[in-house]
Amino acid sequence: MSEHLAAVPFGETGTLPPFADWATFPFTGDLRVKPFETPVLPEPPRAGAGGVDCEACDKPDEDFLWSDDHWRVGSTREPSGLPAVLFLFPREHYDLVDLPPALAASYGPMIQRVERAYLSLGGIGRVHQNKWGDGAEHLHLWFFGRPAGMLQFRGSFLTMWDDVLPPIPTDQWRDNLHRIAASLAEGGGTAYA
Repeated sequence: MSEHLAAVPFGETGTLPPFADWATFPFTGDLRVKPFETPVLPEPPRAGAGGVDCEACDKPDEDFLWSDDHWRVGSTREPSGLPAVLFLFPREHYDLVDLPPALAASYGPMIQRVERAYLSLGGIGRVHQNKWGDGAEHLHLWFFGRPAGMLQFRGSFLTMWDDVLPPIPTDQWRDNLHRIAASLAEGGGTAYA
């Protein structure tokens, strides 16, 4: 696969992919595609590899918005442009590929529970979830809420919009986190926000 990418002149042609013309694409003007970099093999270990110096494992429950015996929900350290950015973590150090079957069976219901808690804020058109995991080994699912009516923010570019929007006021952000944590705690577990 790497040899194939090294031979692709895509980054040199200046031709942007069709999504650059989509109404939801957050940028305009002269853009260029970066050239492909040389692959790095073997890949460097991700943060917290093997559970060693894992930020998600090392944090006390009080640093999260909510937790129970198996799951914890956290947020960014500072407000962003969206009402909140949330993360769902298993309490113990797993990635999706090695999540034990019993915990995997509760993953879907937890995703629903976090989405419902986010929607409880009101004024949310959709909640998007993303799992990347290139930065940290500990499984974490991201949740981004699109404000209702902001159709320009629809779809996969919502995360980019979050980066370019001005941060919401800190008091509003903290209130959102408190309300999300309280909603999660209605179904059990402990709210900390």
